[in-house]
Amino acid sequence: MKLPNQLMFLKNRKAIQKQTTERMDGLISVISGSTSGVGLEALKSFAKAGSNLVIVARDEEKAKRTKAEIENDYGVLVDYVIADFSDLDQVRRAALLIKNKYQRIDVLINSVGIHSTRKIYNNDGYEMVFCVNHLSVFLFTYLLLDLMIASSPSRIIQVNSEGHRFKGLRIDDVNWKKRIYTGLRSYGASKTAQLLTTWEFVEKLKGSGVTINAMHPGGVKTNIGSNNGRLYRWFLKNVTFKFLKDPIISGEALYYLAAAQEMKDVTGKFFNLTIEELPAKHALNIKNQKRIWDLSLEMTGLSEKKR
Repeated sequence: MKLPNQLMFLKNRKAIQKQTTERMDGLISVISGSTSGVGLEALKSFAKAGSNLVIVARDEEKAKRTKAEIENDYGVLVDYVIADFSDLDQVRRAALLIKNKYQRIDVLINSVGIHSTRKIYNNDGYEMVFCVNHLSVFLFTYLLLDLMIASSPSRIIQVNSEGHRFKGLRIDDVNWKKRIYTGLRSYGASKTAQLLTTWEFVEKLKGSGVTINAMHPGGVKTNIGSNNGRLYRWFLKNVTFKFLKDPIISGEALYYLAAAQEMKDVTGKFFNLTIEELPAKHALNIKNQKRIWDLSLEMTGLSEKKR
């Protein structure tokens, strides 16, 4: 029996993935959240294809080690920029540093993300998961748009999640002041917001030569959730990990989306690894698309006239 389009993710997770052998020699790829998990595997895949890299990470020691390992193993140029995506000011500084240092960005991958079982707020008073997974990624992407347009053709890929299907987004309560907080719904809210603004980015970038897509990185072993309590971490390591795959599949999928010739004009799509898929209906709501875009501008202190 054929599954409804909205349930194809159940089938797509077992699909044979698309591949490419395209080179990325001389390109500059900026990858956030790239000292472990999905982002680290993307670094390796891109480096193997010849791309020079800019690591965006929270931990400088990890960034230094990753830089040394990638340069030693693949012979490409690797730089790093330090930014904690729970702090919008650090994200602004990182984007400014990159814009001042580099004349082009060919590929931007946003793979930073967290999952929290507890409601936590950052220094700006924003719920942490919403800030890291959505607001900071939105801000970072927005601030780098001019450079990416000048570098076109260029590609942006937002590492999203099938977790957007958990729903949870209420635009009048993104900080969870009016509702009971749960980790899954908070995560779903942040990923839904990211998708809604991705579609708006598509509209803003029409005719620019810059494409932007979102992807689910597969059910893979990563450090996401390691910030939670001891019981959660034990269950993750001893139970959940037994059902998850190696994140190398995520890195290979991101390489395909970033390098494949057949992807050069594809924009505004959601992929389950490399398989195009229809997101949940609530992540396609046109009215909410504009509302969350405007709210994201306001919460990050941006305006349409200033990048």
